[in-house]
Amino acid sequence: MIRLTWVQPEDLVGHELRQAAEDGRDVAEIAARWHAAGGHDAPPRAGASEPGAARLRGLAERLLDELAAVPSPLPEPSDLAGIVAACPGWPEPRRAAVPVDPARVLGAWQGRAAGCVLGKPVEKIPRAGIRQIAEATGNWPIRGWFTAKGLPDDIARRWPWNRRSAVNSLAENIDGIPEDDDLNYPLLALSLLERHGRDFGTEDVARLWLDELPAGRTFTAERVAYRNLLDGVEPPATATFRNPFREWIGALIRTDVYGWVNPGDPATAAAYAWRDARLTHTANGIYGAMFAAAMCAASLVATPGEDAAEEVVRAGLSVVPEGSRLHEAVRLAVADATREDDFERVVDRLHERHGALHWVHTINNAALVAATLVHGRGDFTATIAGAVAGGWDTDSAGATAGAVAGALNGGVPERWRMRDSLSSSLTGFDGVGLVALAARTQEMIEA
Repeated sequence: MIRLTWVQPEDLVGHELRQAAEDGRDVAEIAARWHAAGGHDAPPRAGASEPGAARLRGLAERLLDELAAVPSPLPEPSDLAGIVAACPGWPEPRRAAVPVDPARVLGAWQGRAAGCVLGKPVEKIPRAGIRQIAEATGNWPIRGWFTAKGLPDDIARRWPWNRRSAVNSLAENIDGIPEDDDLNYPLLALSLLERHGRDFGTEDVARLWLDELPAGRTFTAERVAYRNLLDGVEPPATATFRNPFREWIGALIRTDVYGWVNPGDPATAAAYAWRDARLTHTANGIYGAMFAAAMCAASLVATPGEDAAEEVVRAGLSVVPEGSRLHEAVRLAVADATREDDFERVVDRLHERHGALHWVHTINNAALVAATLVHGRGDFTATIAGAVAGGWDTDSAGATAGAVAGALNGGVPERWRMRDSLSSSLTGFDGVGLVALAARTQEMIEA
């Protein structure tokens, strides 16, 4: 039996109930009806039979629609005008072009790839497991790729690598840059700008996905939105119709390129990110995308130095509504990272505050990215290692932190460079090099 994850109505209700708890909606009566009918709070294990699923499906569909009708009391707008109004420090758009060192553009691509590949094998492994693996192979604190060489059998059984394809990201097997959604989405963003220019709309993003993005390469909010598009749902309703993952990390990983083509202009980068993110996300899911794009815009022009990362994170926060959960999470993470010498204690506090969130939620991962950037103080290795050791969405957090740190440093250390060939299922990109991608990005900057 083929059971497609992330889209079955009976699998979504539990996630929507969790989302309601996070955004302040009172849905106790709906939850009671769901549980009384035998509904679960999490999807069944992959491959498990679920004989009651068909019976529950009709109820699940009705309850998802009822849940969607309950408004959140939180001051977290999703429209761009509302977001700008909620940001007292919203930056002024830059009027003149800013020259950018091509080495910093290449460094951004290299950093994103390195952080992604470092985190790929240990995605879904909790923080304690990541540390055990690293310690057992002499790689703690993390200073190099993960490896299976020398890993004791009992630890390997306790903490199996994320998936078979992730083995291509182990030190002994790396040959070029393996495919990952955290790298496919920047390729799509670059394609979008090359095809449609700077005036692209959300509908252009949707069409590009349907033309070029295999459905099997989408997950969580992106898979739901893809399904919605195929069902004839128009954006931005694609982000809200039976989509309980709309505040998860998917939009945040898609927007680096929008920052890179708007160097020194966090406001415009954030506006581009909003156009993309609203296809799949709302509120904090959108803010995370804008946060990442604004940081990437600032990272290409920030004056190198130990304080550059703090400057970049401030630029990211400037486009996040001050009353939002994301703004508060990042603000506290930066404060902890600034005053605490031991990064493990910083991560302890992040897990105390955000441990109840799903491991691919936007808020916890964005806070971790901000913390490791500030604590790393320009050290590329410490920055991506901190993002991965935090134990949430390791490849996504590593990729975003790496992109910023790589841009700030104008490149990455030799140990983190891979053969310049990126695997991808996207048309025209399989085997492309980061040098070529950086050159195409530079052309967009100068156009």
